Amino acid sequence: MPAPDRPGAYPQPPMLGILMLQTRFPRPLGDIGHPGTFGFAVRHRVVPSATPQRVVRGSDAALLAPFIAAAHTLVADGCTAIATSCGFLARWQRELQAALPVPVWSSALLQLAEQQRLGRRCGVITIEAASLGAAHFEGVAADPATPVEGITPGSPLHCTLLQDLPLLDAADAQLQVLAAARRLLARSPGLGTLVLECTNLPPYAPTLRAATGLPVLDVVTLLNSRMAALQA
Repeated sequence: MPAPDRPGAYPQPPMLGILMLQTRFPRPLGDIGHPGTFGFAVRHRVVPSATPQRVVRGSDAALLAPFIAAAHTLVADGCTAIATSCGFLARWQRELQAALPVPVWSSALLQLAEQQRLGRRCGVITIEAASLGAAHFEGVAADPATPVEGITPGSPLHCTLLQDLPLLDAADAQLQVLAAARRLLARSPGLGTLVLECTNLPPYAPTLRAATGLPVLDVVTLLNSRMAALQA
């Protein structure tokens, strides 16, 4: 049975297990895969054959089995909650949670549903807008009509993450995230919060907050708040 998020439910300190895609691209501080991103205990486990293109552009439910198996291994190793390194796994949030005995936080998009329940207007920045659809939003009980803007297809950042290239142009990455935000806000004026779907975009969140003056939610804000709640 899935375990609810409830304060005091786990031994101190809790440890987060992160299901990692099989990648080689660089992971700067702030990325979910960087060892210094979080101030609590984390254990990473790579899911074999879970490549960025397969997860982002695929919808095959057969992909679930290796994620669930890897998550059970992390739980057996002492992890008290599970997260993933790709926001597109939001489409499988319910299935992952049903298969595991600890809280599962598949995607930063979980915060989108929370914000929308409070009546806040949100927009999403994603690595690939063409691949983020209704199933991903519905998987986390968010509005499928939420405005979405993607990183420019074919840009250095898009290619690095989707083609799993070994080099990352950090300056370009920051520019790409800012440009996506400008396009999103121009198309949907009046948004009050930005949500970064991609777990590789949080390194650029501080600059995005400064440039837009808006709250920016991402996988780091999600996991920090959820893990703090487990320790309360």
